[in-house]
Amino acid sequence: MEPGMITLLLVICMIFGLVSGLPIAFVLGAIGTIFTYFLWGPHAMLMITSTIFGKAMMSFGLLAIPLFILMGNILQHSGIADRLFSAFYIWGGRLGGGLAVAAIIVCTLFAAMTGIGGAGTVTMGLIALPAMISRGYNKKLALGCIGAGGALGILLPPSIIMIIYGMITQTSIGKLFAAGILPGLLLAALFVVYILIICKLYPSYGPGVPEEETLTLKEKVVNTKSVIGPLLLILAVLGAIFGGFATPTEGAAIGAFGSLILMIASRKLNWASFRDVSLSTLRYSCMVLWIIFGAYCFSTIYTALGASTFFSNLVQDLPFGYWGVFILLQVIFFVLGTFLDPGAIVMITAPIAMPVVKLMGYDPIWFGVIFVMNMQVAYISPPFGYNLFYLKSIAPPEIEIKDIYLAIIPFVVIQIIALIIVAIFPQIALWIPDLLFGV
Repeated sequence: MEPGMITLLLVICMIFGLVSGLPIAFVLGAIGTIFTYFLWGPHAMLMITSTIFGKAMMSFGLLAIPLFILMGNILQHSGIADRLFSAFYIWGGRLGGGLAVAAIIVCTLFAAMTGIGGAGTVTMGLIALPAMISRGYNKKLALGCIGAGGALGILLPPSIIMIIYGMITQTSIGKLFAAGILPGLLLAALFVVYILIICKLYPSYGPGVPEEETLTLKEKVVNTKSVIGPLLLILAVLGAIFGGFATPTEGAAIGAFGSLILMIASRKLNWASFRDVSLSTLRYSCMVLWIIFGAYCFSTIYTALGASTFFSNLVQDLPFGYWGVFILLQVIFFVLGTFLDPGAIVMITAPIAMPVVKLMGYDPIWFGVIFVMNMQVAYISPPFGYNLFYLKSIAPPEIEIKDIYLAIIPFVVIQIIALIIVAIFPQIALWIPDLLFGV
């Protein structure tokens, strides 16, 4: 069977499976298994098991995923986000839009501790959203900043999506982590600038805290002590990885242990919280691993049949050139991201896209960061952005999904602008990896 026909059949089967509502892991796994059986016979099924248990399960880097998920869940249940928000709120409360800025800063720090896209949104939605609404903040500004800020966990290290991307594409996870720092901080800074400008133009959008509620300098310093522990944890994890003292997996173990220490220090560790953290980590880890297994089944049959070579040749024949192909790939990723989980998209598209990346001469680290930024845009884009539904699940009953759609639009535009900036100026992503690991 010709690679072109195989590619078409695989795509049709995948679309049919997704439309049917089946979990993405089982759709990909079933396609790979069925095609393998009918094309090569029962004996070829060993290829799938050997791939999963020989290549995927034996990967040391795979351990980083449940460890970082554990770290994020511990932090989410330990009340650290609440104390962080209080610390930044008392410093910026008098400023117009100060609470929204505090929410972005806490989301940024939380992203650097968890690596999960929805954790910051859910946590800040429960803590910061009621505070902003009760103080007369514009509803759309409050919703938008939390929805967009929470998605920073996809881009800032230790991003779970970057770990999956690095595993599938055989790209250095440490370099990907380093490359995500400046683009992530750039995006957070753009969010803050937008909030300050909009609140300066329209003061009613983000009124400052009344003077009688402000604290003295001494009280502010005392309350800021809660920031020290999380900052030390971030420095310990990323410092160990970037300093060459630990692999990303070992860094994840350091982070999980450190977050447990913070939870004990905050006196939040009890049987109920331990059970909730363990079950939440188990559920999310199993979901990610099943997607990985299914994607390995799909990518194995796809690569073995020569379809990836066919796609590379097809792209090479397109008259678009370097930037045209790049833009085409980004559009495909974005469309997929509006209705699929970013992890699943990595699994589906990486075996197809990486030969094209090599063919067109794109830097794999830069391309990986652009890909993750694209997933971050899609993560909050209507109508099916995952973060929008996370936000709706914890928002007050009077807030409808259309309110969230309208609220997120300015932040989607900001994310697209940031993506374009990093695409045009690759050194924003590559400067720290080059500095730490050499060109």
